[in-house]
Amino acid sequence: MAASPAPPGARPREQMPHLSKMERVVVSMQDPDQGVKMRSQRLLITVVPHAVTGNDIMEWLIQKYCISQKEALHLGILLVQHGYLYPLRDHCSLVLQPDETLYRFQTPYFWMSTLWPAAELDYAIYLAKKNIRKQGALADHEKEHYDQLHRKINHMWDLVVMQAREQLRAAKQRRKGDRLVIACQEQTYWLVNRPPPGVPSVLEQGLKRGSCTAKRVQMTKNADFYRREIECCRKALSRTRVKSSVSLEAYLKFSSQHRPHDPIMSGCLPSNPWITDNDSYWAMNAPSVAVPTKLRVERWGFSFQELLEDPVGRAHFMDFLRKEFSAENLSFWEACEELRHGGQAQIPTLVDAVYQQFLAPGAARWVNIDSQTMERTLEGLHQPHRYMLDDAQLHIYMLMKKDSYPRFLKSDMYKALLAEAVIPLETKRRVFPFMRKPRHSSPSPALLPASASGETGTAASGPGHGDGDA
Repeated sequence: MAASPAPPGARPREQMPHLSKMERVVVSMQDPDQGVKMRSQRLLITVVPHAVTGNDIMEWLIQKYCISQKEALHLGILLVQHGYLYPLRDHCSLVLQPDETLYRFQTPYFWMSTLWPAAELDYAIYLAKKNIRKQGALADHEKEHYDQLHRKINHMWDLVVMQAREQLRAAKQRRKGDRLVIACQEQTYWLVNRPPPGVPSVLEQGLKRGSCTAKRVQMTKNADFYRREIECCRKALSRTRVKSSVSLEAYLKFSSQHRPHDPIMSGCLPSNPWITDNDSYWAMNAPSVAVPTKLRVERWGFSFQELLEDPVGRAHFMDFLRKEFSAENLSFWEACEELRHGGQAQIPTLVDAVYQQFLAPGAARWVNIDSQTMERTLEGLHQPHRYMLDDAQLHIYMLMKKDSYPRFLKSDMYKALLAEAVIPLETKRRVFPFMRKPRHSSPSPALLPASASGETGTAASGPGHGDGDA
């Protein structure tokens, strides 16, 4: 098969940045010293060179990137679905099996980062070659594509058949192992570029991505079909729904609550720093200030997440928890956030530090979590990763949200913060310079004496003339 460099009138394929990242991973996996160990494998009576197993791929990904087994399996499946790895046995299933299933690396000639998409002529040659080799035993969707292409490019179908027969004749001169490898490479390439119905295409991105439901293959209406339909209808009936009136009331309440805090709707106090030279707004709302503004303190009462996202609010909440002897809960939450967003190389050290400080028996700042959450957390210690403490963090988060946070809002500390908060005064400013009223120009100095004398004479004659009349 030959990929056309630039079909006439064709548009180049959209560049996808994630493909270059995946290809760097594949290149690292093929490194002769530090990559996945490749060896010749026997497939029935055929010897296939440079083959790897699913277990070897999983172990290399876990060791190389310090990720969990679940994440390694997900990354391996993505590599197979994009055609960078292909199975040697189950050719139609582009899924990574974490067992002794044999895989091979796709040659760079068939990588998805090629500039031009696969042409219909190449696909027609591939289907014609497969139709000749299997004597018409094509899959249903391949038969449909074969008929469509036959009608569409009927004027050059003789060329398609001739190319297919020449490629089959050249393949007979190769070894059996090489013929198997080339057939798997071509089939994987076309499974990615022309996926069967019901399989979403990995090359479609954004809003153009097709729905798997819309391309679903029509199922035979047997007992299993109706059983699934009944179960789907039952789930739809049991799904909780909210009345539109309740939704509108919640939306109005949210809008009225957040309107004073929206700089576009209510303006910035003391002035808008984007259109004036006064940057007091940024100074008063800095991440760390001695006295916060009243609007900022009021936002802490909107939700627990608003309080934690504000460094000043989180510091005051920590002071409140220290008075209640439960500051270790917030410290544990902060440690989990540092683990989640920290560097990859520091994960094992951070996991061990968090465990020794908060979770180990007899820890100095032991936090109270249930037994099931503790079991799931301890299982993750064997292979540390950045998300292993998510269950324990969520448990402590809900504990603070339902218990400590309501008491903080009702405490004298929060009321004192509201009373002492700064209320900035609005400074008068002109928003748009072009709306200023034009100032009148001052009269010329040469005209001042004449105008002054004229005004004086007018003023003098006015009263005198009036008196004379009188």
